[in-house]
Amino acid sequence: MSNNTNFHPSTFLLLGIPGMEAIHTWLSVPFCLVYLSALVGNFAILFIIRTDSNLHEPMFLFLCMLSVADLIISTTAVPKILSIFWFHGREIHFEACLVQVFLIHSLCSMASGFIWAMTFDRYVAICDPLRHSTILTPRVIKNLGLAIVFRGVLLFSPQPFMLRWLPYCRTNIIPHTYCEFMALIKLACAETRICRIYSLTAAFLTGGLDFLLIVCSYVIILYTVFHLPSKAARLKTLGTCGSHVCVILAAYTPAFFTFLTHRFGQHVAPHIHIFVANIHLLVPPMVNPMIYGIRTKRIRDRFLQAFTFHKL
Repeated sequence: MSNNTNFHPSTFLLLGIPGMEAIHTWLSVPFCLVYLSALVGNFAILFIIRTDSNLHEPMFLFLCMLSVADLIISTTAVPKILSIFWFHGREIHFEACLVQVFLIHSLCSMASGFIWAMTFDRYVAICDPLRHSTILTPRVIKNLGLAIVFRGVLLFSPQPFMLRWLPYCRTNIIPHTYCEFMALIKLACAETRICRIYSLTAAFLTGGLDFLLIVCSYVIILYTVFHLPSKAARLKTLGTCGSHVCVILAAYTPAFFTFLTHRFGQHVAPHIHIFVANIHLLVPPMVNPMIYGIRTKRIRDRFLQAFTFHKL
């Protein structure tokens, strides 16, 4: 289509992972297994915490919120990805594409916020343990969760409107497995500087700010831990943060790689960038329940108890 012809596409075509079309069918196997693992793991976390009143603590309630966000993120992206890999169902309606953009970006920001909230719980539990129950009351937990959801909706609701108003003149083909804000911006033939600045600002006010707060919190946590009187107390206290640190690494490592390569990684091969972007959406929802299920004794025991009961 001519570069100087403006048009408003009724559909977009998702290519999947360009350069890896020959192995799309093979890639679908791990993608499907990861998605099924995410569904089973997160539903198990929600069921266990919901049915065990002893687990109705701030850390586990924030984990429930993270599990809900992870479930919606996975379900928003993976079925369409599998349809591309299995049935070559590349077509996606313009409105559906905009909805996918909004859901993926807003829910990723919410997941980041819930991870920060879990950090805040660890910070209060370690640095001010005597006031933990008075600071993180059920009302505070509820309001904090609602504030994180509201932030995600408020900051990313302009995205669909921006994309709808833009004229497209290059093509309606998106070299990606799902609709992504910056991928659509690159197809526009209008000036997109404001859109790019907005995207950068929204990313900083969500994932970037959350990550800075997490780092600052853990600096204070480590300072407090290393001033504990005994080595055993230090190791025990650090052990309560192990699962959360693993979740932070699983969430932010691919997220930052994807964010930076979109803006500064012109020399990164497109298939590598898109593959890592898929890891960012697929892997954290799968590994988060595994991390907490394996490393948290109370959840592990509750799961084994339920499994043994049903087996009997």
